[in-house]
Amino acid sequence: MLLTVDLARLKLRPGDRLLDAGCGEGRHCFGALAQGARVVGLDLDIESLRPHLGRLRAEARSQGAAGDFLQGDALHLPFRDGAFDAAICAEVMEHVHDYEGAARELARVLRPGGRLAVTIPSATSEHIYLRLGDEYFESPGGHIRIFRPRELARTLRAAGLRNAGCGFAHALHTPYWALRSLVGLRRADDSWLVRRFHRALVRAAGSRAMDRLEKHLLNYICPKSVILYAWKPL
Repeated sequence: MLLTVDLARLKLRPGDRLLDAGCGEGRHCFGALAQGARVVGLDLDIESLRPHLGRLRAEARSQGAAGDFLQGDALHLPFRDGAFDAAICAEVMEHVHDYEGAARELARVLRPGGRLAVTIPSATSEHIYLRLGDEYFESPGGHIRIFRPRELARTLRAAGLRNAGCGFAHALHTPYWALRSLVGLRRADDSWLVRRFHRALVRAAGSRAMDRLEKHLLNYICPKSVILYAWKPL
């Protein structure tokens, strides 16, 4: 399973409550569930959640845990204060106009001592895509800003959180999305070259050697994603 967040840095324990805000297909939900957490995935796009809801609930039952998907807005999280031990917000902030409000909501629903991971596309990769084609930013639901990690770190501090380091991920996806931008996002899936590259990515995901190369070298050169980790003071 391709995860952007290093779940070990969230220090999850069996029974911990985790929120994945903007969960998409729920990959981090499934990853946290495998560690014994009780998970809630939330996303505005209900259609992206429906195909995976039955599987999440079934896996939760088989592990004696709890898991569910809900439709909801990261700017108005439908949970009480301090409801979660940990939270993830992956590749969402670049889509949200009021990202400061989203950060405050994430901080609100974390318990004191709880941990948060927020991921954003790296500024370097975003500038590459922008120069190759503007569909990456002009398409409906596309990115509306290019974040610098320092900017997001300040936002998390303003929301009352304390920064706990950062990480980098998915360097092999940087040239893949550059190729898609060059071909044109609307035509990319029809491109023979894009399909070949995608098959190579799938093979690389199952290779220990490529995994080590990416994590120990390439992610520090051309990461697709930057992950900021934070915690809520006691």
